[in-house]
Amino acid sequence: MEYEKHFFRRSNLLIAAYIVCLVFFVGILYDAQIVHGADYRSESTTQITTTQKVKTFRGKITDRNGKVLVSNRQVYTVSFDPDLVADEADLIPAEGNTVHSESVARAMLRLLQLLREQGIVWEDGLPVSQGRPYAYTFQEAGGTQRLRFQNFLRDRDWSSTEITEETKLPLMSGKLVKAFELSASSGLTAEDLMGLMRREFGIPEDFTEPEARMVLGVLYELRLRTLERNAATVPYLLAEDVSAELISLLNDGGFSGTVVDSKAVRQYHTDYAAHILGRIGSIPDKEALAELNAPYDAAKEAGEEDLSVYHHYQLNEQVGKDGAELAFESWLRGKEGTRAITTDQNGKITSELYTIAPQPGGTVALTIDIDFQAQVEAALANGVETAKAGAKTDEERERMKTIGGAAAVVSVKDSEILALATYPTYSQRTYQEDYEVLSQDPAAPYHNRAVNGAYAPGSTFKPMTAAAALEEGIIDTKTKINTLGHWTYPGDPNSHANCWLYNSGGGRHGRINVSDAITVSCNYFFAEMGYQLGLDRLNEYAAAFGLGEHTGIEISERVGSRHENAPGEDQSPWAGFGQAQQLYTPLQLANYIAVLLRGGERLDAHLLRDVTSYDGGAVLYTHEPQVLSDLDLSEETVAAVKKGMGDLVTKGSLAGDFKDCIVSAGAKTGSAQVGDVVANGVFVCFAPFEEPEIAVAVVIEQGRSGAALASIAVQILNDYFAPGDIGYTVVPEGTLLP
Repeated sequence: MEYEKHFFRRSNLLIAAYIVCLVFFVGILYDAQIVHGADYRSESTTQITTTQKVKTFRGKITDRNGKVLVSNRQVYTVSFDPDLVADEADLIPAEGNTVHSESVARAMLRLLQLLREQGIVWEDGLPVSQGRPYAYTFQEAGGTQRLRFQNFLRDRDWSSTEITEETKLPLMSGKLVKAFELSASSGLTAEDLMGLMRREFGIPEDFTEPEARMVLGVLYELRLRTLERNAATVPYLLAEDVSAELISLLNDGGFSGTVVDSKAVRQYHTDYAAHILGRIGSIPDKEALAELNAPYDAAKEAGEEDLSVYHHYQLNEQVGKDGAELAFESWLRGKEGTRAITTDQNGKITSELYTIAPQPGGTVALTIDIDFQAQVEAALANGVETAKAGAKTDEERERMKTIGGAAAVVSVKDSEILALATYPTYSQRTYQEDYEVLSQDPAAPYHNRAVNGAYAPGSTFKPMTAAAALEEGIIDTKTKINTLGHWTYPGDPNSHANCWLYNSGGGRHGRINVSDAITVSCNYFFAEMGYQLGLDRLNEYAAAFGLGEHTGIEISERVGSRHENAPGEDQSPWAGFGQAQQLYTPLQLANYIAVLLRGGERLDAHLLRDVTSYDGGAVLYTHEPQVLSDLDLSEETVAAVKKGMGDLVTKGSLAGDFKDCIVSAGAKTGSAQVGDVVANGVFVCFAPFEEPEIAVAVVIEQGRSGAALASIAVQILNDYFAPGDIGYTVVPEGTLLP
């Protein structure tokens, strides 16, 4: 009996516990489904998954030995995004355009005032003076600024007449207000414009005039960016590379509308090779964007399945603008990644997953040695300044302020470019700070004279004429010509060419062979060779040597030009010794000597050595020299030309200049008259004599003569062949650079 009572007691307890649990569970369900059902359903539906692009790093640029020349540095940026301030209820629609609320203006003013306190200065493009009385500043504006302002007015549809305090009329007779027509007399004065903009953009009445002008300048830029980029909102970048102190103030102060972000900017580890390295910048307009995306668009239209091999650029993306940055853009840019992000109703990230991992750009190794490059630039700079110091009159000194020069050094083995120097030059590290001054410098420091400067070759052309005459059988290595100093065109005694020796006192070189003619630089000999060859054959050989042709260099270059006869004209005698209308770049001159020494095999002159992955773990590309043409010169021809150039530095006029050269060499001087000014100095050489490794070309504008450049060439040869290796210890990956 007692047992039964105990059993029932326990059963009742279990049933009671079960009922309690059931009630609790039902309560939870009732709360979830009835009391808070709507909230939970709303929350569940606000779990949003979005896809985001993940930025990557641009690749590094190194020299041939692995020394980092260009890398990346993380900086903080500060932008303003009005969408992060105003909600839809605050926005005022106006004729299809969205204007910003007072809250946007107040948030912006607070940010701008802080930036001003921190000494940060920005410029807006609104062509209105900063204070009253307001006036247009078109006399200070460039053409681009005028066009942008015109687009702004067109978008707002503001009339140039009948402006009232309460309304703005549509354009009268459909005539748009043009930026360059705006003035105080046009009806839309600067005062009118500022009043319209204050109302249109919701500037609070308590804003002072300076505060309103400051905010309106940024709002103006924001509106233009949405127009230019065809986007709903494009945040306005106010400052970059800001201090950690400012970031802390922004984070602590709750600055609405402010976007603090980080990005990678290019960091330059050298002041040299500026013209080689080049710059990066934003894609400027839709036309440039379309050009960059042409391969992608063509592949997409053709129905290619794998479009990942093509890069699809965005309008605000950073790309190479010139130099190696542009030439090797496809290797350097890297590939953006993609990630899927899930957020709750409060915008909190609840999960993220990389669907495509970002790939940093490759490491591009150039063929130059940066230490040798620095030495070549120094030798060239000294040579140009020495030439300037030789000016004899005030007029000459004034004129020579604008002169410059260039030097090119290539490998004889494979036409690798070992150095390209231009003077005057600039530093990539201070490009932005120096731009305004240097862009106005008449000496044009941004002009890459080594590959874009074209000069008459003068007598440096004679080795090419000699090789052509030998190969065509007009002469052989033993043929001697009686040079009389004064060469006369057959059948036309009024047409003649004089040797420099004849001009200096009526002298002549007498009976000489081709090697001797190179050594003494006899115009009579080479006028005769040019005449017998004819201009067509001369030009064929010049082209085969790469003169007046693209060298193969990956950066932008000028092709130059060979002389073309006018009807009834024959300039072949003068072309034969480097005159007539022919212009070549310093790189072409250096590479032509390398072609000669290789027996006529013309390889592409190139800057790219190889490309590796960002971490150096994999080789992605190695440059293989490309044969562009081959003259297949005989050994006798090459030996005869070399002898002439070698004798010039051992027992000829350059023996004194080369007495301190630490390596055997061959050389040829040249002078090219340019109008009524002092002649350009041109110089080519190679070393060592027996087994040439490098070929060099130097040009100095108004340098008087090629002989005056010999000391520069000797310095370059000594720097290259100096005892011990030129260079440094390769910086390991992961090492912080100064």
